[in-house]
Amino acid sequence: MSSPHTTPDCPSKSSDSASLPSRSVHTPPFYYQFGIGLLKPLYRMQVWRRSHKRDYYQREVAQRFGKHYPARPIIESATNKNEPHANKGVIWCHAVSLGETNTVAPLLDALLAEGYKIWLTNTTQTGFARGASRFADEIAQGHMSHSYVPVDSPAVIETFLAHVNPVAALFVETELWANILTKLSEHQIPSILVNGRLSASSFKSYQKIGAVSTSMMKNLTLIIAQDNESAKRFRQLGAHSAQIRVAGSLKWVINTPKVTDSAACIENTHNSIDLLTQKSKLAEALGVAGRPIWVAASTHSDEEQTALSLHQQLLSNSALADALLIVVPRHPERFDEVAELIQNTALKMARRSNEEAIEAGTQVYLADSMGELMTWYTLADVALVGGSLVDIGGHNPVEPASVATPVIMGRYTQSCQSVVDALSEVGALYQPNNAFYRPATREQVAPNDAGKYEQTILQTTSNITQKPARKASNNEDETTLIYQQLVSWLDNLALAKLAGQAGSRMTTKQQAVLPRQLTMITNIIEKHAGLKTL
Repeated sequence: MSSPHTTPDCPSKSSDSASLPSRSVHTPPFYYQFGIGLLKPLYRMQVWRRSHKRDYYQREVAQRFGKHYPARPIIESATNKNEPHANKGVIWCHAVSLGETNTVAPLLDALLAEGYKIWLTNTTQTGFARGASRFADEIAQGHMSHSYVPVDSPAVIETFLAHVNPVAALFVETELWANILTKLSEHQIPSILVNGRLSASSFKSYQKIGAVSTSMMKNLTLIIAQDNESAKRFRQLGAHSAQIRVAGSLKWVINTPKVTDSAACIENTHNSIDLLTQKSKLAEALGVAGRPIWVAASTHSDEEQTALSLHQQLLSNSALADALLIVVPRHPERFDEVAELIQNTALKMARRSNEEAIEAGTQVYLADSMGELMTWYTLADVALVGGSLVDIGGHNPVEPASVATPVIMGRYTQSCQSVVDALSEVGALYQPNNAFYRPATREQVAPNDAGKYEQTILQTTSNITQKPARKASNNEDETTLIYQQLVSWLDNLALAKLAGQAGSRMTTKQQAVLPRQLTMITNIIEKHAGLKTL
């Protein structure tokens, strides 16, 4: 079987711009316009139903329907456009929800550093909250503005574009709207799909509205696809080959969060060679040094129950009787629900929001806080990444891998399968029945020049022989195999560290995807600006 990880082609600057086809406006079919008009009042009612506070609803509706927007980013007068925060114009970036916002955040950081301003839009309230917190400083300083995405109505889009006046528009992964792309094309504003991903199921959905999909593909200026399979599907929907580049996934890029006071001891963890020392310092600071620790992170409904059941089994193992489970629910509105779920078990819980300390007898720690996920990933010996035990698609395993924490995921990883397969191949991620999984080896961790951290791992694993992963038999289910892997790593932390370091090395190798996509985007913007001045 071939490796799931391939290095994508990286076209030169000249080929990125010169080979793009000439643009013309492709209007979506009449039935789409008619349907959008009918759905507008129903959509407004949906927004009202999910908004808990009246002022919150009024703000969201005003932004979605073009009634009121925040001020544009501050435009400084700069004589040298190479200066930090020089004015190169405003880029509109649309990220649907929390996952897309996290994925694109490092790219937006890079664009800000290049001198562009950003207007960020989101669809979901979870995504909007993440955008507001992740870029709070940039918004306060006037380098970025933030709102909900406008509805796909031509009149509303005209109002939005007139206010924002973007030099380009970025859409993250798969969120595309036909009228928006048509209006951008009419105004000769380049539209770029970044980190484009089109799964088999999404492809079938787009095929059902073939004329609409074709108009969207042809109105896009550039499609930066994550992988060759997605690129192929975009072509089948009507995109021209010259519009498409394959550049890898931004999910590989480490999205370093702002460090909170509670996590101050791990500041600069992501840039540190000595991850082992950083992990030890954090464990000491939280009073959990010496305990086997695992985290169930970004969990959804039913996943917490599975994690609690697994933990009860672990505690019945005399070697793991002092194990600690950290539960981090994906959505804050479920914090109380998960707290009640834990209380209904016999497990002793401490709760982050109540500032309760983790004591020797604490068995489950509910990390019901925002912006601290990387802290818990750094602390843990093993990470179970949520959205994968239920059919969500799996959340990003690169975050724990980047801090040398081995990963376990369930079967539902369609949103990040290429990343899952690549991490599985080096033994950094275990997924039941993943054909690419190979246990990590000492040679993978440090083939030539082992640093201090790698040398420590080599010394502690010199006499370890790992058994190949087993597949589930007819009498075994996925949860059984996940439990066995948890025991394997938690009962032998040297193995866990070996696997974690393999993931850290893999993540470091993949960081080139960010400058690759950044160059493609800026090339298009610069080419377009040059054409407008002719």
